[in-house]
Formats: sequence, structure tokens, C-alpha cells
Amino acid sequence: MMGSVRWAFRCGSWTPSRAEWLLAARCVQQEEKDRIGQFMFAKDAKSAMAGRLLLRRLVCDRMGVPWSEIRLERSPRGKPYLAAPVQVTADSGAEPWAWSFNLSHQGDYTVLAAEQGLQVGVDVMKTTMPGSTSVSEFFRIMTRQFTEHEWSVIQSAGSERQQLAAFYRHWALKESFIKAIGTGLGFNLQRVEFHLSSEPVTQERALRQTKMHLDEEEEEDWIFEESLLDADHHVAVALGPPDKAGAGPPLSSLPPPSTFTLLSFSDLISSASPLTEEDPAYWDSFSRKAIAPERQSDTHTPK
Repeated sequence: MMGSVRWAFRCGSWTPSRAEWLLAARCVQQEEKDRIGQFMFAKDAKSAMAGRLLLRRLVCDRMGVPWSEIRLERSPRGKPYLAAPVQVTADSGAEPWAWSFNLSHQGDYTVLAAEQGLQVGVDVMKTTMPGSTSVSEFFRIMTRQFTEHEWSVIQSAGSERQQLAAFYRHWALKESFIKAIGTGLGFNLQRVEFHLSSEPVTQERALRQTKMHLDEEEEEDWIFEESLLDADHHVAVALGPPDKAGAGPPLSSLPPPSTFTLLSFSDLISSASPLTEEDPAYWDSFSRKAIAPERQSDTHTPK
């Protein structure tokens, strides 16, 4: 049986109590706790903490590794991976397909997508009006990120708000692919072109009709799932073939796509066990942080 996970946590409306924040800090590895403590703004610290707890819950609940034994490390590019994973064998005795997972946070949410036997990338984007410039100027600055075909779709979407929604929908798709293949900033975004399904993206169900063209050829091996977390947040999941041939299922066998399940803080720590002693100074430091930078918190320049 293949595994598939789509989880979301709404950091924007999470105002942790002292007890919650200190408990969360005890349930992540020391170096992660230190890294999260260094963020200047509470918004970023909350997103990062939620991401670590989502990842640990995934490894504990779906891969069967006890919380205290989970060792997450970072690749040179900063991508988290499971170090020395415990070998879990399927009931048949065969080694199960490896899990891959990816996190994204932007706007009010942190999201996690994980899949067994496939590469996965996820990206969430909040539709926001550009802070200091007009929509047309914002699009002009971003011209090189999209192809002519994509711009024609974005700019024919209707009102400025609808054009921005189409822009962020395309952006989330591009980022999800880049994150799945792990190439980062060196990839020329003009090489990938998305052909959207005509169906609107909704919160009720995930779409899987959008097609990607890579270097002007339609890619048969990649699937893209799209849904809304709420009216303002697009989320895209890229699913692609595993690095090694035969290491995953045929894409045709995938079950229908599911929308993201919204978790509460108690869900995040439902499997957790504290790893370190309580550190009261950690709350003092967090409670002094500004929530987010002035005004810029609304704008987002894609990375």
C-alpha cells in the first residue's frame, strides 16, 4: 500500500502560549531549536517550528520511527532529510518504497506533502496585492519568470485580483517542480511552462489536470495537484518519478488526489516526546520578537 500525506498548519492564527512554545521547543532537536530561536520575527519562528513538528510527526506516524530516535539533518542546500532512517520492512518482507517529503511556508500556512515511491515538491502561495508598486509594474519586474503562453493566461484572467491569483497559481506550480527536483536557484524558469486545466481551483477538491511542458515537450512523467487552503492560499504539489528506475509505483496507479488536512497544535504534538529539558529563557526571547516586519509581511518576492 502506498502512502500519501497532505498536511497544513495555520501558523498565522497560532498564538502559542508559554506552555505550548516551551513544549514545542523540547520536542525538536537542539540544533533546530537554536536555529528557530535566531529568527528575528515571531512569524518566521512559528513557521519553522511548525515545519519541524510536521516532519517529525510524519516520520513517527508513517515511517514508524519512535520520536526520540528521529534524526533529521539538512543537505548543503538546507533541505531536511532523515539521517540513518530505521529500515521498515513491509509485511510481505519486501522493502517498501522510500518516502520523500517536502515543506513550504508562506502567508498564513506551513504545509507538508509526502509520498511513497515518488519525488515530491510542495509550494504554498498567498495572493497579495504588491505593497509598493502597481500590479502591472509588479508583472513587468517578474516578466522573465514566465513564458509568453503563461503571461497570456495570467493577463487574461479578469480583474487585477484574478490576474494576481493566476500569477501565484503559476508560481506555486513552478516552485513545486523546482523543489521536487532540488536544483534551486540555478534553474531557468523559462524552461518549464504550465498548461492549466480550465477548471477553477477550489478548497473542496484537489485538481490533477494541469500539464507541464519542459523545453517545449509535454512531460508525461510529472503530475501536479492543485487546491486552495482558503480563498487566498494556492497550494501545488509536484509528483515525479523516483531517482532510481523501478523504485516507485507507476503514476497510473495513484489514488485520486486529496486536499490538505488542517492540523491543530495538539495534532502536531500528538506523537511527540520531549527531547530536552524545559528552557524558560526560550519563551522570554520568543515573546520579545516583533510578529513580522512592517508592511513587507504582505508582499512576497518569490525567492
